[in-house]
Amino acid sequence: MKRLLIFGATVLLVVAGCGGGGSSSSSSSTSSGGAATSSGGGGGTQLKISADPNQLKFNVSQLSAKAGKVTITMENPAGLQHNVSIKGGVSATGNTVGQGGKSVVTATLKPGKYTFFCSVDGHEAAGMTGELDVN
Repeated sequence: MKRLLIFGATVLLVVAGCGGGGSSSSSSSTSSGGAATSSGGGGGTQLKISADPNQLKFNVSQLSAKAGKVTITMENPAGLQHNVSIKGGVSATGNTVGQGGKSVVTATLKPGKYTFFCSVDGHEAAGMTGELDVN
């Protein structure tokens, strides 16, 4: 009997994890160099970027999001430490990570223009920055 309950619970978890409700979330690529955007499920806008492995810059210089909760996740394939931060009416800084790590920053944003950047000393000045348009 106990095994049957465990099996039933496992099946329910697998089915729930597979989704199946058409509009719970959506994902699409933006024209800003491959940054993925998804929204829905109350989680706000999710943006994904990457640090350049050879230069002090991100793989994109333009991002866009809907007003509300915005999360930027940056993967770091570079040998240097990096993070992702947001400024321009807000000040939010993600964790600084080494090669293979992910830096995540979340902020609640009103419509307007913001800057995303790496706040590690000298990186923003060297060009590791971009514009975030929120509408």
